[in-house]
This record gives sequence, structure tokens and C-alpha cells, in this order.
Amino acid sequence: MNQAKNVYGTPLQTCGTSPLTGFYRDGCCNTGPEDQGVHTVCAQVNEAFLAFTKARGNDLSTPMPAYGFPGLKPGDRWCLCAARWMEAYEAGAAPPVVLEATHMATLEYIPLETLEQHATDKQEKRWSNNGVGHLN
Repeated sequence: MNQAKNVYGTPLQTCGTSPLTGFYRDGCCNTGPEDQGVHTVCAQVNEAFLAFTKARGNDLSTPMPAYGFPGLKPGDRWCLCAARWMEAYEAGAAPPVVLEATHMATLEYIPLETLEQHATDKQEKRWSNNGVGHLN
């Protein structure tokens, strides 16, 4: 099995373990045929996004102990559906993205340049140059 890659084509990094995230609850934004929601964007959620997604019917801030879900708080990292992140982006509520932990499948839904504009750490952001990423 091939190792999952991030948006730069390098090994996918862990998104979050507290709370444990990922479609497969492995801490990474891995995806596969079972993941119909494409949970590939590693985001550092903030209050604006949590309010946005709750208003859209997906309350990520309320704990659900029956499902082992503690509820998210601002600053938590979570693998978001690519379409939901893009919807939040279009509404001006997109949370910051951890690029090294965002699965390359995300690029089928969101341009790299858009993701880079929302990178969590602008100092370490990479830019594409003829398909090759490099440190700024």
C-alpha cells in the first residue's frame, strides 16, 4: 500500500490526536472509497467556523459522549470535508489549514493557492513552482 501524500506530494503528517481525528480515526486526514465526505482538509478550527458549520446543521462543538466525541473547541485540529471547507471559504468562514497534514485528494476540490492563503503558519508556507514545492 502506498503511503498517503499531502498537498505537496510529501508524506501526510498527523493532523490531530486530541481529539483523535480522521475518517478512520487514525489522527490523519486519510481517505478511501468509504469516505464519501472526503474528510481530507486538516483544519485548526476557530469560533467562526464552528458557528458556521453548526448553522449548516453539523454541530462539531457539542460533545456527543455516546459516540466518543468530546466536541471541538477553537484551536483543535480536525479533518474536515473538502466541500464543507470550501463552502466555509466562500462564506468567509474558512478555518486555517495545516498543509502538511492535508491529503492530496483535497486538490480535486480546492486549489492549492486557496489552501496556501489559509495556511496555519505563513512562515513555513510552501509555494508551487512548476509543480515543485519549496520553502519560502
